[in-house]
Amino acid sequence: MSTHARRQFLQTSAALFGAAALSQAWAQAVIRPNERSALIVVDVQNCFVPGGTLPVNNGHEVVPVINRIAPVFENVVVTQDWHTPGHASFASSHPGKKPFETTQLSYGQQVLWPDHCVQGSEDAAVHKDLKVPQAQVILRKGFHKHVDSYSAFEEADRKTATGLAGYLRQRGIRQVFVTGLATDFCVAWTALDAKRLGFDTYVIEDACRGIDLNGSVAAAWKQMHAKGVKRIQSSDLALS
Repeated sequence: MSTHARRQFLQTSAALFGAAALSQAWAQAVIRPNERSALIVVDVQNCFVPGGTLPVNNGHEVVPVINRIAPVFENVVVTQDWHTPGHASFASSHPGKKPFETTQLSYGQQVLWPDHCVQGSEDAAVHKDLKVPQAQVILRKGFHKHVDSYSAFEEADRKTATGLAGYLRQRGIRQVFVTGLATDFCVAWTALDAKRLGFDTYVIEDACRGIDLNGSVAAAWKQMHAKGVKRIQSSDLALS
């Protein structure tokens, strides 16, 4: 049910049954993260916001949304793109190729990117205004020179696990909420893998922004919906 439809339902309930029914219906409608929930903050780094080497349009706008919802999560994971110089996913590593073209690597078709998030650079640093001091894990990905890595769970070869699934299971996590950059790449891949691996998976739409290459944002949402990933807004969470 959309946020608008939910509000209409609650207004009707209030009219028919009074304030008590409204209170009960709202309590059931909102999503309340608990000790078995984890917030995954994907790649909110300098390289992906305006002024970075691979800026996502309005990428900086996710920061205040994530900061607002993060305090209700006991369990937080932050991911960080962390590429070697001359990484295989960089267009500069392929003579004659330009950013956003594709090439074939050993594991399949690869989008080629501008050089970005190089290990140890300011460009690769987490955005200075992101406030998630309770984050227990910073998971770096894309550090294998010949394999790109979008998902927080598995690298692009679809063979190399990051270990995040095991960590979350050991902590008793059953439900994950994915936020960050970019909707159509690292967020979507993370969410799809989380769902495939058995986690109840939500993507918080207003806490994400996309690159949108040839309709890739719409395609990502369609694929996530088909696989059972739930699309919500930050306003769907109980924050108190």
